[in-house]
Amino acid sequence: MSRIDALIEDMTLAEKLGQLTMTAAGHTVTGPVIAGDSVDAIQAGTVGNLLNLIGADHVHAMQRLAVERSRLHIPVLFALDVTHGHRTLFPVSLAEASLFDPQAWALTAREAAREAAADGIAMTFAPMLDVARDPRWGRSVEGPGESPWVGARMAEAKVRGIQGDALGAADSLAAVAKHYCAYGAVTAGREYASVDLSERTLREVHLPPFEAAVRAGVAAIMPAFTALGGIPMTAHQGLIAGWLRKRLGFEGVVVSDYNAIAELIEHGVAADAAEAAALALRAGVDIDMMAGCYRNGLPVALSRGLVSLAEIDRAVHRVLTLKERLGLFDDPYRRGSSPESVATLARRRQIAREVAARAIVMLTNGARALPLGAAARTLALIGPLADASAEMRGPWWAAAGPEGHVTVLEGLRAALPGSEIRHAPGVAIEGGERGGIAPAVELCEGADAVILCLGEAAVMSGEAASRAHLDLPGEQRALAEAVLQRAHARGTPSIGVLFSGRPLVVPWLAERADALLAAWFLGSEAGHAVADVLTGRISPSGRTAVSWPRATGQIPIFHGERPTGRPADPANHYTSKYLDVPNEPLFPFGHGLTYGSFTLSALSVSPQTLRPGGVLAVRVEVANEGDRAAEETVFLFIHAQPASVSRPTLELKGVAKVRLQPGERGAVGFELPAEGLGCLGADLEPVLEPGEVEILVGPCAERRRLLRASIRVAQ
Repeated sequence: MSRIDALIEDMTLAEKLGQLTMTAAGHTVTGPVIAGDSVDAIQAGTVGNLLNLIGADHVHAMQRLAVERSRLHIPVLFALDVTHGHRTLFPVSLAEASLFDPQAWALTAREAAREAAADGIAMTFAPMLDVARDPRWGRSVEGPGESPWVGARMAEAKVRGIQGDALGAADSLAAVAKHYCAYGAVTAGREYASVDLSERTLREVHLPPFEAAVRAGVAAIMPAFTALGGIPMTAHQGLIAGWLRKRLGFEGVVVSDYNAIAELIEHGVAADAAEAAALALRAGVDIDMMAGCYRNGLPVALSRGLVSLAEIDRAVHRVLTLKERLGLFDDPYRRGSSPESVATLARRRQIAREVAARAIVMLTNGARALPLGAAARTLALIGPLADASAEMRGPWWAAAGPEGHVTVLEGLRAALPGSEIRHAPGVAIEGGERGGIAPAVELCEGADAVILCLGEAAVMSGEAASRAHLDLPGEQRALAEAVLQRAHARGTPSIGVLFSGRPLVVPWLAERADALLAAWFLGSEAGHAVADVLTGRISPSGRTAVSWPRATGQIPIFHGERPTGRPADPANHYTSKYLDVPNEPLFPFGHGLTYGSFTLSALSVSPQTLRPGGVLAVRVEVANEGDRAAEETVFLFIHAQPASVSRPTLELKGVAKVRLQPGERGAVGFELPAEGLGCLGADLEPVLEPGEVEILVGPCAERRRLLRASIRVAQ
């Protein structure tokens, strides 16, 4: 008999339900504090999983209660949200998506896992894989953007980075892919609202990242808070017991979100805790986070015949198997047993700086205001986010305190020690006070360049942070307009730096600032990274992983829209268009400028006729005609027409990068299996249909900038 089977045979019902229960220690708060009996329950063996306890000493002290004082000595599983770093913070996920670089995604996940493991953590509720096409939804900041292809690649990279080569290693964590599934499609972009979408959209857009995570060996999955088509995901037998477990063969743990099982009552599908617990367990949810429904409701459900003891035992077996895979039975103190060196921490900060600089997207540079020239000896640094250490963290900062994150002011002073940097916030991020605008404008007098640091507060993105208006909050627009008016009147170059967890609707700023950067929330090294790009130490290379709307009324807006029978035509009134704005986004998916000047040419595809099992080779030449070294990003899209179902006008199938010196030429290539040109047919099963497929390659999802070729798929 295995160790796990022997334990289950010896466990009381209360001890079994303890292994299916997760409570919070209260060191950080990710929701309302509901349970507070963790210490006594761990000693009694009636709580087997704990979240939000930080620090190896604290974790080991709590672990001793379980291993040395509980009857069966089963170790506790300690978990925390480590979404984009632990104590050292990397750029938020939406910013990292701008890299389009799986190696970098895996690297930051590996470093975050090592740092969290050194604090005693064994599980993280990451990666967040929700495809999001509505930036009103605050949790867009945590995910991969609008493309399911990017989401799938990020899933693979993050799982690999978090879990490492061996899940039981002292520096590895169990990854929890979330939020399964379609959380990013909430009604009106409103957090926790219901979701209602077609089965085709579910399978083509929202499921692929989770399937990729399962294929990559993810240890656990977390269902979304939301209901999908009237069925709450926490109780969705079709998608958890059916799609996830039976179709994909997922054998890992499914852990509920915070209090989600109890919320089945509010969803209107359960009358009490017993019914809620039974629905979740029968759907395939193994761990109840913070609701207490399994501990308190499953005994009642068992007595009513709503669940069986065998169903409870299966869930317990999965939880204990995860603990065994993490090495907790063999050495429950292995994580956090060795403090990290000063050199390790310094190397990690350097990685954070390099990744943050690469995540910055240069949206405009029409007047070539960037990089700042050697003549820029006096700078006016204006705005509420110019010297805001805590805001640089972003909305989910794990164990990182509010201090110690480099601000733009600090970064510029370090990068330009001989320059005079005048600083004034001008206004607060929020609020109606305008008294600081005039003094801020006066600082621009005689400056060689003006830098405006504007955007959201960190808490305006993330969970429970939906926004109906996506322009600058407070009086920041009034500040920006006054500063830009003075700068333009004096002929002073003006640069906008936007901090946010989503695209902002700022066409007026894009038009009036000489250059505009999307700096997202870049983490601990934000200020150094911004300074590196502003001064030209690093050429910007980030590309938008989401389309930036020019008006809120365009939302949702994304590159993978399906064609219409009446495409937009300015000469025909009865076509698909707006009366007041163009259909196109302000900045398309994949948009981003560099300090180089790239041209793409000589697109070639082979073979011209592709058969099942074959491989399509795509090659394009790239030239840097600018005067600075830079990195170009090249996107591969396809469009198949006609087909048995209407296919998206652009389907992303690959991304490649090339770094070239001034005047240098190079090439990038893609290899795409024939099956990658297929789709879900009318029956929603994968099919590779014969016919013509358009191959489109270019620097972004703007069709007029794409090189095109066609091939034929034959049976």
